Amino acid sequence: MLDHILSILIFFPAIAAMLGFVVNKDSMRSYGIAVATIEFFLALWLWFAFDSNASGMQFMETIALVPTFGINYIVGVDGISLFIIILAAFFTMIGIASLGETKDIKNMIITLLFLQMTMVGVFAALDAIVFYIFWELSLVPMLYIIGAWGGPLRIYASVKFFLYTFTGSLVMLVGMLFMAYFYYQATGQWSFSILEWYRLILPESFQTWLFVAFFIGFAIKVPMFPFHTWLPYAHGQAPTIGSVILAAILLKMGTYAFIRFSLPLFPDASVYFMFPIAILAIIMIIYTAMVAYAQKDIKQVVAYSSVSHMGVIILGTFALNVEGISGSIFLMIAHGVVSGALFFLVGVIYDRRHTKLMSEFGGLASVMPRYATIFGLMLMASVGLPLTINFVGEFLSLLGFYKQSHILTLLAGMAIIVGAIYMLAAYKKMFFGVITNEENRNLPDVNKREMLALIPLAIITVWLGIYPKPVLGTINTSVEGVVQLMHEKAISQEAKERIPSLDIIIKRTSAKEAH
Repeated sequence: MLDHILSILIFFPAIAAMLGFVVNKDSMRSYGIAVATIEFFLALWLWFAFDSNASGMQFMETIALVPTFGINYIVGVDGISLFIIILAAFFTMIGIASLGETKDIKNMIITLLFLQMTMVGVFAALDAIVFYIFWELSLVPMLYIIGAWGGPLRIYASVKFFLYTFTGSLVMLVGMLFMAYFYYQATGQWSFSILEWYRLILPESFQTWLFVAFFIGFAIKVPMFPFHTWLPYAHGQAPTIGSVILAAILLKMGTYAFIRFSLPLFPDASVYFMFPIAILAIIMIIYTAMVAYAQKDIKQVVAYSSVSHMGVIILGTFALNVEGISGSIFLMIAHGVVSGALFFLVGVIYDRRHTKLMSEFGGLASVMPRYATIFGLMLMASVGLPLTINFVGEFLSLLGFYKQSHILTLLAGMAIIVGAIYMLAAYKKMFFGVITNEENRNLPDVNKREMLALIPLAIITVWLGIYPKPVLGTINTSVEGVVQLMHEKAISQEAKERIPSLDIIIKRTSAKEAH
């Protein structure tokens, strides 16, 4: 079974979703929880069987699809994708388990299971066409979730989300086709295998244009400034579960793709564009943090905060060294846990009051102490408090980029302080002071169903903040392989200096110890 565990993880939710059409509506919630729980335990089994000391792909499967053009079903997992797959399974499970009173809950659960298939498929795919298919298919369930269960502007938000991401994906597809063509020119055979592409060393001019093509698709998905405008609408109009999955998993597709495609395929172009992208990332951090501070809607505060923290992930990714890339991957997981929890928490208060305006609240700490405690913990994690999960990822991301530019890293670090200001200001408005709105005086605290989702997230936030090694060690091993590959493929002298060989680092370390 382990030989096919990735295919099972990908297609089991989709098969279960199709069978869900014949399940009785009253039994659908239990059915969905059962399916998602099985999927989560399969993902944990994958982690248990994974060799953390190996940097290459594991549990690979290959099935020929269109051999003439080198299109094959190839899946595999390494330390870079492993924990995002587990995170996708985890959030689908707690998302279905915590669903409140929702119209047409049967179709909602079926849609979430189809979405889970596409998410796992993206992070496991090692063939560019298979990756692209799962990447595009993920748009359909999310479009439906926003459009069918969203707020008053749900149609506008869902269409804007689809058009932005679909347009970027088409440009990315053009880049993939050119990569396959270059492979054909070099070897005489067609191939869309990402691992085969890693063997190509492209001229710098080709790398530049291909990097831009892939960058547009990935940057819109993240979303990076100035492509970010679809995200606040999508978050603002999506139902709680839609916002949770979008923030926790779907946004990570873009940052993951940078590490899987852009860095190892185009090392010289990655160095060439490193500082322009870093400047865009810093603008993301500062600009969206300031916009978040100006918001009156707590969900919009969390949405813009999410974009701001994605800027730190981008900064770490383009540090182009082990510390920065490992930190960015860990921060992807941390951001998923924390932002997902914050959107859950916003959903909790919205279910009770049907408003997200912070002016409608105040003094909630005395009425809902458990809710205030969990919200406070997640808020502190969001601003990077030491011993919480975000701190580890942000520290390593900034440490990695510090080796490339002291000044830009200082700007990014100062900008994160703005995050603490707007999050603490929002918490003060909602939870402290006297109760001025009588409707808030008798609000029920979090119930068992809500605690079922929030307590595990709170535990993970503290556990991985204090002891990140079980996750970080596995990530680090795979990232070392990526950085070494980048150094070996680098053409220009600047690229070789910016992407130092691990052998050189080891020799330098040994020399210092000897001295």
